[in-house]
Amino acid sequence: MRHLKSRLFGLLLAPALMLGNANLMAQTGAQPDSIHYEHQDAFGPITWPTPGSELRSASGKPGPKYWQNRADYQIKASLNELPTDTTVTGQVTVSYTNNSPDQLDHLWFQLDQNLFKPDSRGAATTPVSGDRFDVRGFSRGGYHIQSVTVTYMGKSYNVTPVISDARMQVRLKTPMAANGGKIQVKVNYDFSIPFYGADRMGRKTFKQGVVYEIAQWYPRMCVYDEIEGWNTLPYMGLGEFYCEYGDFDYYITAPSDMTVVGSGDLQNAAQVLTPTQLGRIAEARKSDKTVMIIKPEEVAQAATKFGIGKTRTWHFKMLNSRDVSWAASKAFIWDAARINFPSGRKGIAQSAYPVESLGSSVSASWGRSTEYLKYSIEIYSGKYIEYPWNSAVSVAGVALGMEYPGIIFCLDNLGGRGLWGDITHEIGHNWFPMIVGSNERKYMWQDEGFNTFINEYSTEKFNKGEYFDTVSTSARNILRQFSRNLDPLMTPPEAMNLRDYGAYYNKTSLGLDMLRNLVLGHDRFDYAFNYYVKYWAMKHPTPYDFFRAMNSASGEDLNWFWKGWFFTTWKLDQAIGGVKYVSDSDPSKGAYITIVNKEKLVMPVEIKIVQVGGKTEVLKLPVNIFQRGAVWTFKYPSTSAIESVTLDPYGHLPDVDLKNNVYKPVAK
Repeated sequence: MRHLKSRLFGLLLAPALMLGNANLMAQTGAQPDSIHYEHQDAFGPITWPTPGSELRSASGKPGPKYWQNRADYQIKASLNELPTDTTVTGQVTVSYTNNSPDQLDHLWFQLDQNLFKPDSRGAATTPVSGDRFDVRGFSRGGYHIQSVTVTYMGKSYNVTPVISDARMQVRLKTPMAANGGKIQVKVNYDFSIPFYGADRMGRKTFKQGVVYEIAQWYPRMCVYDEIEGWNTLPYMGLGEFYCEYGDFDYYITAPSDMTVVGSGDLQNAAQVLTPTQLGRIAEARKSDKTVMIIKPEEVAQAATKFGIGKTRTWHFKMLNSRDVSWAASKAFIWDAARINFPSGRKGIAQSAYPVESLGSSVSASWGRSTEYLKYSIEIYSGKYIEYPWNSAVSVAGVALGMEYPGIIFCLDNLGGRGLWGDITHEIGHNWFPMIVGSNERKYMWQDEGFNTFINEYSTEKFNKGEYFDTVSTSARNILRQFSRNLDPLMTPPEAMNLRDYGAYYNKTSLGLDMLRNLVLGHDRFDYAFNYYVKYWAMKHPTPYDFFRAMNSASGEDLNWFWKGWFFTTWKLDQAIGGVKYVSDSDPSKGAYITIVNKEKLVMPVEIKIVQVGGKTEVLKLPVNIFQRGAVWTFKYPSTSAIESVTLDPYGHLPDVDLKNNVYKPVAK
């Protein structure tokens, strides 16, 4: 009976507390009809579309029977600089391993260059006003597939592929075996290099030659997984890529007066570089300061060229990567420096850029590119997971900013803070999604947002915070960028409003900041985030794997946060409902402070209380205070009159109405 009496007492007391809350809210105008929060919406049960299994554990790790397929590539390609056009001709041989439990009757390839065909879906969906990923107006765009040959179980045969926009289906005479079956597909192809390749590649003319940034330059295998089967969403511009991992062995034949830089390790340096250049590269591998390999005054001199023959063939290898890209130009300045990895391993950071990119001062232009690249890689390797490759290169050209494994393209006229931001962002993508291989074409936030988040860390650490600005990363500043968004973060990129896709970057980053700073704390967040990175390195996580990993490793059920932040466009509005002393005549006996969660999004509460006489405290209340409703009253042990109460005093939260965040007593 004792327990029953306690429950009855609580039920009798509840109306009195609710009445007290209502009276407190009335003092500051926070009426119930202005509250949109519903605790069942925020804290109601969630059923994830992919339950935990032997493939993907409920703890957020790959399961004991997790599998993914593999694609190894050998590519031989030529850059053909002609008076009327410049083309790439190539032959790619894909050695594909089917580790799935399914027989495969056909294979799917991505033909990303077909975006630039006049009749592509991407061209058809480009606004008449244009946009950053404008693909119209290149009549020569797209792949020309000359032949497709399949070799399976010792027999070879030609296939007529079925091409649909930016995808190619190869139908097999004999289904490919499951659980380790292997097949080879050889494709001969060519394409014209677009001038502006959707801000991801292309060509740009400088005084001493054209800079070619070459990406999406060979037919690539689509991913086959247990979530979607074949992932065949077409490339339309904004949505990026989803690729299988494998080894790349590739050869680029270019005019002999061009320098070629690319993903991975150069295999034949002695055959394509001069003795002077070889000596300078050797010096750079031992130097933390940038060493010039081709100096500005040498770009136009024949002495920097290898000399004999019309062409040179550059041979690169990159192991366990999901893609490779390259760049070529006769206009390149080339410099490099050593990378020091946490394990003691050494690597090399390089930059290639035209003379124009030096600007008026080496220190404020591309002369610092290699410095920025080197230290970004070292910072990320120390904080998250070590960069798995030996080299990285930054290239100045037509692309504002684009990333590929081991190589990044940044705009040629950047310098100082702008160049730092571009380089640390683009090379940061080598962690998300190049190491942690998410599906960019469906979940843009899982690479852009995570990368924006880690960019804050690198910027804070680089050169004692040379470019760090806490204002630019504050919640209130970021709020202005996404508060009007109509689409949640889980919206696929091609369905997101083109004015609003910045939310993928900044809203995701802000969400991770709030989890780290307010919900979990630095230690628990960092442990859980690195748990996710460690277990999904070189694998294919879904958003639900991330959500589960963070819940499991942090020991916190964060489903209320995932639901509100990623699946909705709910807003946050925390308000002071009122302050009432326990004894009207004696503030030293304590005060009741009421907090109201007015909008549908919910977060923990950080509250600063200042008493007369200067005593100041900052309290942190967990999100659980709003599990049963929008209004919460707590007793504060005041020892004197309260001078002010402020919610979110440090600006950590994207609160849409700051006017109701502060309480000050009305002067009598």
